[in-house]
Amino acid sequence: MTTTSFLDEIKSLIDEDQVIDSTKDNQPYGNSGHITIHPQTEQEISDILQYASNHHLLVNIAGAGSKRGFGGEMESANILLSLEQYTGIVEHHAGDMTITVKAGTSFQEIQNYLKPFNQKIALDPFLPQQATIGGLIACNDSGPKRLGYGSARDAVIGLRIVYPDGKVIRSGGKVVKNVAGYDMNKLFIGSMGTIGVLSEVTIKLRPVTKDETTMLITFPNHKIEEIKAFSIQLLDSMIEPICFELLNPELTEIFSGEKSFALLISFEDVEKSVQYQEEYLKKQIPKNAKMKKLKGEDSADFWQAFYQLVPNALENPKNEKVKAAVKIGTVNVNIAPILKESSLIQDTCNVKIFGHGGLGHGIMQLYIDGAEVDVIDALKKLRSLAKMYNGYAVIRHLPFNLRKQIDTWGEKPSSFFLLEGIKEKIDPKRMLNRHRYVGGI
Repeated sequence: MTTTSFLDEIKSLIDEDQVIDSTKDNQPYGNSGHITIHPQTEQEISDILQYASNHHLLVNIAGAGSKRGFGGEMESANILLSLEQYTGIVEHHAGDMTITVKAGTSFQEIQNYLKPFNQKIALDPFLPQQATIGGLIACNDSGPKRLGYGSARDAVIGLRIVYPDGKVIRSGGKVVKNVAGYDMNKLFIGSMGTIGVLSEVTIKLRPVTKDETTMLITFPNHKIEEIKAFSIQLLDSMIEPICFELLNPELTEIFSGEKSFALLISFEDVEKSVQYQEEYLKKQIPKNAKMKKLKGEDSADFWQAFYQLVPNALENPKNEKVKAAVKIGTVNVNIAPILKESSLIQDTCNVKIFGHGGLGHGIMQLYIDGAEVDVIDALKKLRSLAKMYNGYAVIRHLPFNLRKQIDTWGEKPSSFFLLEGIKEKIDPKRMLNRHRYVGGI
């Protein structure tokens, strides 16, 4: 079927203004479509998927599009289903501390809505102004505060999903104490849109904390082994940081002007608890280490800048430097040596690597600038480094032409047969986000 023929038929299902011929779009990150459709209701999503299934068309899914550089071996499908216009609050039960929202709603929009109620979603994704709640959940995004907040799997209590054949299902519920049956939500969280289109999301909320402090501790003349030992000492103490990140010298220099390793520690609680933990931390800091405390607007400004570090597919910088991002998961104490050795990779590959990792949860984020061939070389070396420490490396952002040269997900996990079986059962025609997930699913 030609683009022109199914474009005309699609316009009979949805308002003409919501359908765009995008065959001439120059999208450097792939995951595009010959036509782009902007549904505004769940019924329209269902109708489009049913039509695509009946006519054996391939469908890519996007929210605002900031994560188009995350995986995907297809430059363009027949249809790009964009949920950018499918937005809004469906239900908010302030007393029950839950909210239900449409999947295309941006994370920051939801937080702004909740602020007058003194409530928030306890997640901290990157690019919160652009990231949609559906995209956040589809890729299971999380930031440094994952240590205290948990991930999307901890926050989501219910989903509405449109299957590839247009059928709408519900998983979970709309109350926090929902424990009956299998937890089907976890099947879709992190599945990269390969087994269904998220329509609505129900999330449990938390009260906005009374007080917050962000501490940046730099270690100008300390060895990484000393910083690691100090970090283990703090982790074994009674303090309960919401964030406990180790920053490499290149990243520290951006925020402090000093090129050294640094600890980024944040507390959120009632005022007395935060003050107690601040004082405890001050007494434990090694000699010659420097501590900078950020409160109020200074802390908010710092985090706003921090969450913009990750490359953004909505931006297409016209320069010769390639921006890539890789997530490494490992045992938390291995964060220090991996960050140290990534500095050697930076030098040998002639790239810049800005990195940070959670000493409490073991998730690292590394951002790479350099020429194409050097970035690919650095990514391969980082993956080998992660494997040496019994970890994994997933490439979170890379231009489409470079994703042909290196597998986004790395080796197939031992459980791959289960993932493949689920895909075959739910999407036997393999029409949704084809080749976007691990093992080419």
